[in-house]
This record gives sequence, C-alpha cells and structure tokens, in this order.
Amino acid sequence: MSHLSILPTVLQDETLLARALADLNFEVQWGGELIGFADERQAVVLSVAAAGDQRLGWSRQKDGSLGLVGDLQRLGRSTAIQSLIAQITRRYAVHQALQAAGADLSAAQVELVG
Repeated sequence: MSHLSILPTVLQDETLLARALADLNFEVQWGGELIGFADERQAVVLSVAAAGDQRLGWSRQKDGSLGLVGDLQRLGRSTAIQSLIAQITRRYAVHQALQAAGADLSAAQVELVG
C-alpha cells in the first residue's frame, strides 16, 4: 500500500522550477492537488505528469522550500524518476544562476549610469 509522500528539497522559487520543468518539456499545471491511495489529497503549488499515470508536485513547506510530492514508493521503483529529479534540480540551478547573474549585471549597470 503506497501513499503520497513529501521529500524535502533545496528548491525555493516556483517560477524557476516551472522554467526548469518547461526546459525538460513538461507541461506545468499550477495549483491543485495530488490524489493518492484511498483518496488521500495533498495541495501543491505546481505539478507535472511523470511516469505512467503518476504525477509529481511541489508544495510550499514551513521553511519556505518546495517539497517534492508524489507516490514516491511507486515512483521510486523506477531509476528513470531518480534521473528525472536530478535533471530538474540541475536545470533549476541553471535558471537560479542566470537570474543571479542578471541581477548582478543590472546592479552594475545602475552603478555605471548613476
């Protein structure tokens, strides 16, 4: 018997996460909830279709991070899902670095103009 689980992550920004998921050709669904065994429900900030009929979602945690939500017992049997999570995390890091670099560049331009 499996159920929805929440796996802590270091991800913080749902917009950057959505960009990373789009890079990997996922169609992001904003809001809603995932439904697990025995009609168990978990609200999510965003979700995507994963292996088969499974969905992965992310919910805001008390510490501000985005926890990965899914039927991790069923999804964990697949090595593909582990690879997918690694790909998502790498793409997120790329977008986070680009955003930080853009902010630094904007600050430098303001200083040069000012």
